[in-house]
Amino acid sequence: MFDDKKIENIEEAKEKWTDGKVKKVIERFPERKEKFTTGSNIEVDRLYTPADIKDFDYEGKLGFPGEYPFTRGVQPTMYRGRLWTMRQYAGFATAEESNKRYKYLLEQGQTGLSVAFDLPTQIGYDSDHGLSEGEVGKVGVAIDSLKDMEILFDGIPLDKVSTSMTINAPAIVLLAMYIAVAEKQGVSKDKLRGTIQNDILKEYIARGTYIFPPESSMRLITDIFEYCSKEVPKWNTISISGYHIREAGSTAVQEVAFTLANGIAYVEAAIKAGLDVDDFAPRLSFFFNAHNDLLEEVAKYRAARRLWARIMKERFKAKNEKSMMLKFHTQTAGSTLTAQQPDNNIIRVTIQTLAAVLGGTQSLHTNSRDEALALPTEESVRIALRTQQIVAYESGVTETIDPLAGSYYIESLTDKIEEEAMNYIKRIDELGGAPRAIEKGYIQKEIQNAAYKYQMEVESGERIVVGVNKFQIEEEHHKDILKVDPEVERLQRQKLKALRQERDNQLVETKLNELKEAASTDKNLMPYILDAVKTYATLGEICGVLREVFGEYEQSIIL
Repeated sequence: MFDDKKIENIEEAKEKWTDGKVKKVIERFPERKEKFTTGSNIEVDRLYTPADIKDFDYEGKLGFPGEYPFTRGVQPTMYRGRLWTMRQYAGFATAEESNKRYKYLLEQGQTGLSVAFDLPTQIGYDSDHGLSEGEVGKVGVAIDSLKDMEILFDGIPLDKVSTSMTINAPAIVLLAMYIAVAEKQGVSKDKLRGTIQNDILKEYIARGTYIFPPESSMRLITDIFEYCSKEVPKWNTISISGYHIREAGSTAVQEVAFTLANGIAYVEAAIKAGLDVDDFAPRLSFFFNAHNDLLEEVAKYRAARRLWARIMKERFKAKNEKSMMLKFHTQTAGSTLTAQQPDNNIIRVTIQTLAAVLGGTQSLHTNSRDEALALPTEESVRIALRTQQIVAYESGVTETIDPLAGSYYIESLTDKIEEEAMNYIKRIDELGGAPRAIEKGYIQKEIQNAAYKYQMEVESGERIVVGVNKFQIEEEHHKDILKVDPEVERLQRQKLKALRQERDNQLVETKLNELKEAASTDKNLMPYILDAVKTYATLGEICGVLREVFGEYEQSIIL
């Protein structure tokens, strides 16, 4: 972009400026810190110039939106054509309560649904299982059978909305329920749009809602890939999730590296199962976090897009451009929300929203101000949604594509994040890939170290968190927070008892036995699970059969 002579002149001028004006000012007014860094510990220079990107290749590193390497976005017109999907994550208590919340959010201008499931559902237990006690409907909606799913989407036409479901170990069962509900509405599978998270590797790394051992879990995932590539072609079959890796304490660089390493593992598993990369890769999607370090976050998304495009083209020899596109959903950072002065969280979420939009997200969930205290109230959810809408319609940042491109700092930082993330991926490859690196505890240990460093910085005051370790105030006990009625668990158990009395239990048993037999072979399990779901076999019964065949995973302790 600049010839060698001009770069040399710029470097000399910067040195003169540093030794002259800057030095004089610092003698009178010292800088706040000796060393400035991003959240990923990348050193931040005082000033960036063309010298910091002197070998910059515009076509090779940036190109144009909608074209390889997709650094500037996956769509040629980005938000000038269509805004991101505003998809507020919601679900609590019963299917009836959650259905009301979904309809409220759609009335307020939400453009996609995002389903939160309670912990028993996430680990494949029915609400009347002993291990479910005290957790039914607490952090999401309780879904025990197709009957609950029918209520959850009652009055919501599934050919008109895009639905994301945050479900992993039992993802194949919840997807089957969704397909069955659509069929009851008269909506064919080929018209369904949405995403299942279905990312089990990050559960072993950072979250813990796994059921089956890795090999069996990967088998279920590739079964979904194969089935949906033929039967549900508009469905995103996995959302490879960096979000939870970041929530566990990783840096931005680690979030990119470990997420893409998991993505590589899923692609390899699908190819090993006999699928052609261009048959399934266009329906892969990703899920990233948005933190407070605005410029690092923007650079992170750009680096992730470019890195994934190169991996798919060079490593997996993908031919279809859509296979190389990193399409992603973003959620603002729950771990940055504070119980102290919760209204401050509105500002944090606004910064994070800007990061996601300036970074080119395809859909976005904005957290509510009171989520460090409880599930969000309707008022808090509305403010969170309005944050997206104000950025979309009033800020001006959607009028042009990738508006921070060309910034010496942004381009330098994008390059640095890509480089450091690739170094991590190479190390994971040396260990035998993501599953082996997880088994050895490498990824978990790296995240633990980053989380510890961050916490020490907060406790020492080196890192300021407003309202927590600086600018504190005396606060009254927080009122008006949402509480899930304990009666929910009793009602859900009653519904299950009634369901088991009303359904054809002999047919249920037949379909569960057919599933058990199929699970012992290499057959695709999706059709068998769909058949079982339609008889109103419960989530717990279906997962129970798979537990019998596959066993359960027990995590080793990483110290």
